[in-house]
Amino acid sequence: MKIKPIALFIVVLLIISGCSNRNRNSDNKAFFSDDDAPYKTYKDLEEIKKDGVLHAITIYNSTSYFLYKGMPMGFEYELLSRLADDLDLELKITVADDIDELFDMLNNGDSDLIAYGLTITKPRKKLVSFTKNHYVTHQVLVQRKPKNWRSLPGYKIDRQLISNTLELINDPVWVRENSSYAERLKNLQNEMGAEIPIEHIPGNKTTDEIIKMVVDGKIERTIADYNIAAVNKTFYPILDIDTRISFSQRIAWAVRQNSPELMNAINKWIDKEKKTDDYYVIYNKYFKNKKSYRGRVASDFYSKNGNKISRYDDIIKSNASRIGWDWRFLSSQVYQESRFNPKSKSWAGATGLIQLMPATAKEVGVSNTFNPEQNVKGGVKYLDRMRDRFENVTDSIQKVKFTLAAFNCGAGHVFDAMRLAEKNGKNPNVWDNNVEEYILKLTQKKYYLDDVVRHGYVRGSEPYNYVRDIFLRYEHYKQFIDQEPEIQIADRS
Repeated sequence: MKIKPIALFIVVLLIISGCSNRNRNSDNKAFFSDDDAPYKTYKDLEEIKKDGVLHAITIYNSTSYFLYKGMPMGFEYELLSRLADDLDLELKITVADDIDELFDMLNNGDSDLIAYGLTITKPRKKLVSFTKNHYVTHQVLVQRKPKNWRSLPGYKIDRQLISNTLELINDPVWVRENSSYAERLKNLQNEMGAEIPIEHIPGNKTTDEIIKMVVDGKIERTIADYNIAAVNKTFYPILDIDTRISFSQRIAWAVRQNSPELMNAINKWIDKEKKTDDYYVIYNKYFKNKKSYRGRVASDFYSKNGNKISRYDDIIKSNASRIGWDWRFLSSQVYQESRFNPKSKSWAGATGLIQLMPATAKEVGVSNTFNPEQNVKGGVKYLDRMRDRFENVTDSIQKVKFTLAAFNCGAGHVFDAMRLAEKNGKNPNVWDNNVEEYILKLTQKKYYLDDVVRHGYVRGSEPYNYVRDIFLRYEHYKQFIDQEPEIQIADRS
């Protein structure tokens, strides 16, 4: 059979096009996805490891992720930090403004993982894949006792409370619309064959905030997981949480349905973690340690109570402006140095909030290093001098990193690392992935005896981690604390 040239040409084009499509599809697994699938992007563990960053979404509340006395804390935060270390990844946390958006944010590719206590339900399984559960709890009705409850006998208090789910018929309950609590109420209506009026609360309200609305009398009742309700009750004893609404439910994290490698890695990590005491210590810290919870919630330096990091915020703000830094960034450095303890003293003899050595204090005119105002003012003056020594570093963020490293280990050692970097083909004016690599190498004889090195051995891991930790903590501070006025980390104009 003869084929005309034009027909043959068309056949060849179709074959090439088909091969091209197959190759393109094999490069991006998202093309194999069903059009009706909830996920809009593809990124599994292999791609995450190439990127080097684990992106997680969580919620800012009193148990998951918050700031207390300058330190990021929370059940989800601590476990995420351990997971990222286990996977050898940098951790990047995004706080969702609206709980209702968690699933869309995950499936749209804004994150790799929802790290928040989600109840595993059938409707949610259509949207995400759940990890192995972290813990098991049940839902309870959260309601307010009468104002004079302390002076009333128990039976009189009980008369004014709902103690049976049947009593919810025609009595409204306030919950977030797309929450597992709303889903449970709908199931409860079907089980009872009667209506429970459901009042919806915006998704930007956390369970803690909704419980506080019950405490304040803004709403009559809500539903919460028992462990969250119980920890809130320790601070608000007027709450009653004894009426059970559900059977036991599993609480877990979630990944996209097309991320099986990540799912397997997280599940292996959960299995391993649950064999350690630390895992249960972390759980108890946030859900069972009532004294610790009460102390945090009552503190001025609990981020949910206001825009404060430490009692030295005003001193830090006034001095940060002298160097043109965001005060939250300078706060991160002060925390790194002393954890905001003005009486702190290091093994090397550095003292005060920003840890000045005696010679340095004398150089910048500080007579009393334990005086917070003198100490921070002197520290900033010294930082400014250090920064001026790196005039060849043009990028403002990189210059800040060189300045911090010099503050930590001395400018001489940093200059040694810069000369080593240049000698070995790296950029001497870039800290990230260039000079920082050679500050680490200055613990090795091969490098600290090199001809270009003038100041010898230094424990390079200290300035290396010092810079990284301050910047990482600053990212947490930005999540919780507003900047007033808006000042970026930059050189003086």
